[in-house]
Amino acid sequence: MKEFIIGKNDAGQRLDRFIGKVVPLLPGSLAQKYIRLKRFKIGGKRANRDYVLVQGDVVQMYINDEYFDEVVDEVVNDKNAHLHIKEPKLDVLYEDENILLLNKAVGILCHSDRRIDLDSLIQHTKAYLYQKGEWYPEDENSFSPALCNRIDRNTSGIVIVAKNAQALRILNEKIRLREIDKYYVAIVMGKPEPPAGRLEGYLEKDAASNMVHIQNQSKLQNPISATAKAAILEYRTLAEGEEHSLLECLLITGRTHQIRAQLADMGTAILGDSKYGNKSMNKQYGEKHQALCSFKLVFSFKSDAGILQYLDKKEFVCEKVPFVDKYYPEYSLLD
Repeated sequence: MKEFIIGKNDAGQRLDRFIGKVVPLLPGSLAQKYIRLKRFKIGGKRANRDYVLVQGDVVQMYINDEYFDEVVDEVVNDKNAHLHIKEPKLDVLYEDENILLLNKAVGILCHSDRRIDLDSLIQHTKAYLYQKGEWYPEDENSFSPALCNRIDRNTSGIVIVAKNAQALRILNEKIRLREIDKYYVAIVMGKPEPPAGRLEGYLEKDAASNMVHIQNQSKLQNPISATAKAAILEYRTLAEGEEHSLLECLLITGRTHQIRAQLADMGTAILGDSKYGNKSMNKQYGEKHQALCSFKLVFSFKSDAGILQYLDKKEFVCEKVPFVDKYYPEYSLLD
């Protein structure tokens, strides 16, 4: 039998979800069965799967030790990776007791695509907070600092980090309700017509090619695929060059590769985009990464945000974006 004392960051979640985080090796179906068989108790008493944990609760788990075993690398494992990062590399745009806003550079993964990656943004974030004394993994049962949004490896911009479980729950809910506006800046080939507008379509993902395809009802004879998802964004032209334009895009929906695919579908592909762009123009300009940056966040809460209410109506901007400075040095993103 193992006991877990519920702390501040464990409270507020259902028992079955807590079990899934603390005992990831236990199959979900078996966990539900064990709950019915009273192998999980709160303070020695039976608890239902939807019981919401309260700080100070004592969760007792009467299950085999094998479900707590972990595959541990001799040098580094997922839980101690932060200890192997001596100097965290983060560009902190904003920080308070609940959140971090990080300016992710091109080429950095938010999360690793391997089991362990000391160069991923999340591992550097954990190392940073651990070294500051704001995160003590040995005191946590189920929580660790988390990224609330993700950006493609070759896209730069603002990533939100939740420092505690309450902030994470609120931010995830606000993102789901679209109460956090995410603005992107991009350089596209050509000039959009009209200069400002709204793009609405459906996005179909092709897992084999790791690309997406835009479906527009007006361009198709067949019905929209049942697996396609609505994709909506608004754009406006900020400045124009001879062959390219500087655009601002507001994401209404957040889909994989959405901005890249929708702008390419409009005939104004992003400069440097190897998947959806113009390869000859990319080569001509010598650009190997898409000129796309999530440069601004606006917190626009329409309902109570609890401990994060102070963020309402606040705006955060990356003032310096390398590709903007390179091609439009006289343009200010603060305008």
